[in-house]
This record gives sequence, C-alpha cells and structure tokens, in this order.
Amino acid sequence: MWLVILILVILLIIIIPNVRIVPQAHEYVIEFLGKYKTTWEAGLHVKIPFIERISKKITLKEQVLDSPPQPVITRDNVTMRIDTVVYFRIFDAKLYTYGVVNPINALENLTATTLRNIVGELELDGTLTSRDTINEKMTAILDDATDQWGMKVNRVELKNIIPPEEIQSAMEKQMKAERDRRETLLQAEGHKAAAITRAEGDKQAMILAAEGERDARIARAEGEAKAIYLAKKAEADGLRALKEAGVDSAVLELKKYEALVNMANGTASKLIIPTDAVNTVTNNSIFTETTGLGDTTKPAPKPAKPSKPDPCCDK
Repeated sequence: MWLVILILVILLIIIIPNVRIVPQAHEYVIEFLGKYKTTWEAGLHVKIPFIERISKKITLKEQVLDSPPQPVITRDNVTMRIDTVVYFRIFDAKLYTYGVVNPINALENLTATTLRNIVGELELDGTLTSRDTINEKMTAILDDATDQWGMKVNRVELKNIIPPEEIQSAMEKQMKAERDRRETLLQAEGHKAAAITRAEGDKQAMILAAEGERDARIARAEGEAKAIYLAKKAEADGLRALKEAGVDSAVLELKKYEALVNMANGTASKLIIPTDAVNTVTNNSIFTETTGLGDTTKPAPKPAKPSKPDPCCDK
C-alpha cells in the first residue's frame, strides 16, 4: 500500500512540472533529445520528462528596438548622430530560434549598417529633409533581410538627427535670416497693399465727387431752365389773356410803363431805356403826370424865411 502511494507521489512530482500552459500570443519551441521537435501554440501541453525540453519561449507581439545614436557620415562629409526605432514581430518561432545567434543584436547591427549606407548617399540637406524616404528604404531592406530569421519588420522611424554644433549654429543663423527676409517681404507686401488701397479709395472718392458735382450742375441747370420756361410761359399766358380780352393799345403801353417803373425802383445804379420807349413816354402826358418819369423840370425853391434884426449891428 505504501509502495503504491510512493509511486503515485513520484509520478505526480515528475508529471506536474512537465505540464505547461502556453499563454495567448506566445509560442514554445520544443526539442527532443537536443533536436527540434515541434512548436507549442497557446493552450495546454505536456512534455516528456528528461527527453523533451522547452528550447525557447517566443512572444508574437510586436516589439520595439530603440537603437542608440549612431555616428553617420553624409555624402558631403558631415558627421552626424542618428538614432532609429524599429518595429518588428516574430512570425516563425523555429527560424527565430535557429536562424541567427542573438537575433535582436543582429537586427540592431543590421539597422546601423543599413542607415550608414543610405545616409552616405545623401548630402546634409537631403538627410534633414528626406526622413520619409530613408524610413521607407530601411523598412524594405530590413524586412527582406530578416525573413530568414523569422522576423517581420513593420516600419522604421528616424527618432533624432543630431548634426554637429557648428552645423546647428549655421542652420540657426540661416533660419533667422530666412525669417527676417520673410518678415521684410511681408511688411513690403503690406505697405504695397495699403498704398494700392489708399490710391483706389482716393480715385473712387474723386470719381464720386466729380459725379456729384456733375449731377448738381445738371440739377441747377434743369432748375434754371424750368424757371425760365415757367416765367416765359407765364408772360406768354398773360399776353395771350390780354389779347383774348381785346385790350387796346393804350393799356398795353401802360403795362410797358409799369414795367419800366418797376425796373427803376430796383437797386441798379443805371437804367438804359430804348429810344422808342423814351419817345413814347415823352408823347404820353398821362404817364408823365402819373409817374413823373421823364419830367426834367426842377421843383420851385421854397421861399426864404425873413431874417431877424441883429440888436448889435442894426441900429
């Protein structure tokens, strides 16, 4: 009885450590007597004790390799430091285990050499402005080279590009000069636009003023013409009415005299009368007696007052 219990205990001690549960997104590489046998995927597995062993535990999740800054020489002999970030994942546990010794170190060295080859074909300005091109080229090269290691490179990013201090100082001066140039251009464009706007405004103001003066003159001329027209029309209507009423020549002459009287009562300093009008006035005594116009006889002087005797002299 005790022997059976002892055997069961020994079996449990041997079997339980050989029961393995592989987590999700992981794989275990199993060797049989030192030779690759199989790859365990996620789930429950049991290995044969003393004969099988777990050679390597692999994660299938995407991993990040952050390489330290590497000295790189450009085509125009400028030495700069560039650090990269590589995103990769393992798609074949067997190749990853047996394809290369220390795959992560191999990927890091391959990244550094590839970066030097690509940047060595570019000049400084091209390196600073061609990040996307460098990333695409490195991704394609590393992905192709790591297939035999069971690794898939998804993308490569240049994290930092650090040029020498003297290059940084020159670049800062260049950027400052460029900013000053742009500021000057913007100010000049602003002054130009303002001058054009002012000139356009003055032009429109002059045009509007001229149009207003023209309209005012037209309105005044139309008003004067209408006033003259109405005056002449009234005069014509008056004459027509007199003619229709059968007025004799004496009344018409009287109307002429009344007009002359009105003219003489004005503020004019001189009055020019046609010869026929003067003859008519002279021949018409009624007009002379009524208005006194044309009467050149001076009025008789007033009688002088008698002087008083002077008591001192008239004795």
